[in-house]
Amino acid sequence: MGEIGVENDSVESGGSRNSCQKNDLKSRENPKLKYGFDEIVGESSSIFELFELIQKVKDVDSTVFITGESGTGKELVARALHYSSHRSNKPFVTVNCSAIPKGLLEAELFGYVRGAFTGAVNTRDGRFQTADGGTIFLDEIAEIDPSIQVKLLRVIQEKTFEPVGSSETRGVNVRIIAATNKDLSEAVKRGEFREDLFYRLHVIPIKLSPLRSRRDDIPLLVRHFINKYCHRYKKEGLKICKEAMNILIHHSWPGNVRELENLIDRLIILKGEREITVSDLPLSITQGAFEFNLGRTFSVTLPEDGIDFKRMIGDIEYDLLIQALERTNGNRQRAANLLGMNRTTLVEKIKKKGIIFKMG
Repeated sequence: MGEIGVENDSVESGGSRNSCQKNDLKSRENPKLKYGFDEIVGESSSIFELFELIQKVKDVDSTVFITGESGTGKELVARALHYSSHRSNKPFVTVNCSAIPKGLLEAELFGYVRGAFTGAVNTRDGRFQTADGGTIFLDEIAEIDPSIQVKLLRVIQEKTFEPVGSSETRGVNVRIIAATNKDLSEAVKRGEFREDLFYRLHVIPIKLSPLRSRRDDIPLLVRHFINKYCHRYKKEGLKICKEAMNILIHHSWPGNVRELENLIDRLIILKGEREITVSDLPLSITQGAFEFNLGRTFSVTLPEDGIDFKRMIGDIEYDLLIQALERTNGNRQRAANLLGMNRTTLVEKIKKKGIIFKMG
């Protein structure tokens, strides 16, 4: 029997690094093992592409622009870039631009001198000065005010800035990584974000996939978070049953990896026995689940708030592909015959959905 994806030592307790390397895709090095991106868990094609991109750009100083839905791990990627780079022994400074009031963001970023404004009783360095030599991560970059956008553009172009209330120009050597969950190009069209700054930020774009588009990574993530929180709360041997895992695989995860991690964290705290079952899952997860038994029963329970029809059909297609591959131990021709399609169509669908099938 084959398996979809291979767990490495950051996911499965007791796995050795050598045994993990033997299970990697043939003729393809896993940059995660090489560079230690332990918190970025996955074996899907999008994750492999992400690892490879990080490997290519980690040591260049060009601005990186990370996009993706909330909870997809934008800060994790920023940290991986920094800590695998030549700047890793210098500061990594994070700024959530949406969490700082607009009137205070300039002072927070660039610092201020004594007397610059009411309450400025002492001179204080800003985040850019603190990050000198290292990396600054500007999260929720779409939220910054146009007046700050001008100053940020200057830092990128000239590597200089002036603290609030000062005419002194300071130089800074810092790599900028920006992130947003919004379509910044649309903000440019609406006149809410400077076009010149957009292109300065958009030198190396990294787009993170939502969890629902890489479902074969969900079992790896679930086991990774079970191990993580069992270790934190000093619990041993906790597992998850197959039925509960299947429900998690088919959930839409609007909150992405963060939502999944928070769920596992809560389950580990509340669960006293050795196995997580369907009854332990919250109603918000189970109410949209459907049962699928190939050739016999197909029933869908329509939630009160409706469904995403296209996504549901995609889930069914994905499940059929997985079952056909497992039943034929990865034989593409036999799997195609089971599904009533030609082999070329099957291969195209497997590639499109990012399925990586390991022979048992």
